[in-house]
Amino acid sequence: MDPYHKKSNSRVVVGTGLLLLLAFLAVIIVFFIFSALTPFLVGPCVAVVDVNVPLTVEGAPPSLLDPGYPGSGELAYTVESLNERDDIGAVVFVFNSPGGSVVATGELYNAIKNLEKPKVSYFREVAASGAYYAATGTDYIVSDPNAITGSIGVVSTSMELSGLFDQLGINVTTIKSGTNKDIGSPYRNMTSEEETILQNLIDDIYLEFRSVIIDNRGDKLNMAIFDEVTDGRILSGKQAYKAGLVDELGTKDDALMKAAELANISAESPDDVRVCYVSSGYSEGGLFSMEGILHMLQLESNSPSLNYK
Repeated sequence: MDPYHKKSNSRVVVGTGLLLLLAFLAVIIVFFIFSALTPFLVGPCVAVVDVNVPLTVEGAPPSLLDPGYPGSGELAYTVESLNERDDIGAVVFVFNSPGGSVVATGELYNAIKNLEKPKVSYFREVAASGAYYAATGTDYIVSDPNAITGSIGVVSTSMELSGLFDQLGINVTTIKSGTNKDIGSPYRNMTSEEETILQNLIDDIYLEFRSVIIDNRGDKLNMAIFDEVTDGRILSGKQAYKAGLVDELGTKDDALMKAAELANISAESPDDVRVCYVSSGYSEGGLFSMEGILHMLQLESNSPSLNYK
């Protein structure tokens, strides 16, 4: 091929590439413009955030057999980021969680409480303990009549294995700086003083749990029933409704309609509500990521953990 045709073909290739690049950029610009104008063209949506994981600080990275789940920090960030979205008029949190650690629960609760949009909780199957705690940060709670909720309390469990170690001939020597430094150690019996220390800690956190519920639910609570059922027992949605722990018995559609109402979104039926789903799944790591490796190698300390369960 002569040089003239080579140059001509090169110009065609370059020109075609530039046209494709410009077309791609135009599509992106149109997409962002349309996204920005969507709230004005079709009205705001109701965001749906699934909280269907145990509430833990570290979460669990994905593996070959398990999709994993996010930690409380990532969940809190997801919730906080909703404040920046002008297309969202209200938020529905769909709970299906047994609760979790005290710190993780507090992080999620604070994010939900500080969300500057109308917010509704829906209890699908399980919204117990820490999950209920977090849900009290919303403006309204709808529960399936047969959902499991309640379990309002705090628990710390330790295991004592000294008898087994004696039988196996295992001798453990602990060097410590203070009498209570190894409180909760599985290598010896817990002393009555240590039990008192832990009980005082549990009682303090439990009183905070009760206080948060009372502050958020206020006059909605039937205090006579509330005082009776806050002993750690689980409740059905129907029982929670009688205690004033939830506002309404219904379905996810009822929660969507309530959220639309709070956001002044006109809707005669759930089909009229524009829903935008917000992913709350694990977004980083994997079986062979550093997060996954560290999680598999992580060793838990002997210190008792505190959980809303």
